[in-house]
Amino acid sequence: MHRVLLLAGDFTEDYETMVPFQALSMLGFQVDAVCPDKKAGDFLKTSIHDFEGDQTYTEKPGHMFALNKSFDEVDFDDYDGLFITGGRAPEYIRLNSKVISLVKCFVKSGKPVASICHGIQVLTAADVLTGRKVTCYPACGPDATMAGATYIEVAPDDVVVDGNLITSPAWPGNTAILREFAHALGCRFVFED
Repeated sequence: MHRVLLLAGDFTEDYETMVPFQALSMLGFQVDAVCPDKKAGDFLKTSIHDFEGDQTYTEKPGHMFALNKSFDEVDFDDYDGLFITGGRAPEYIRLNSKVISLVKCFVKSGKPVASICHGIQVLTAADVLTGRKVTCYPACGPDATMAGATYIEVAPDDVVVDGNLITSPAWPGNTAILREFAHALGCRFVFED
């Protein structure tokens, strides 16, 4: 069975966590959802970000999301890919040295790495973006550029793929990022007539 590590934290964006977890599980992947300093059975508080005509997104309380793996038990070699969620979690989980080491291992190994919205903050902290093309929430675009990446502004429901790095600006891009991530993990969609 293929295994995916889903890296999240408190106040991760609800749709950018729940949808990838459920969709990848539905496709047959074992998805291990983790957060630094938490263990299997602990919960994350999620937040719901929406675009309601203001200059930036609004934020509301989301759901309680159950973790199914203890962060301290994570071993890079057990996984085929990494999905980094967005929301406010990336701004603090990037301070964890094991998070940074894991991200560096995934990116350098060539294994698929998906990052949505503010998840780019984890990639910038890991210093793995030099020469790469990425997208993210527009307010994080300058961070990507300062980290050596070429930031590409795309529609919120679009995706940018550069080798093993798959990025999208926000939860409207769940369909695109999950399609490309699943494809990079070797998943093929066959429809019977």
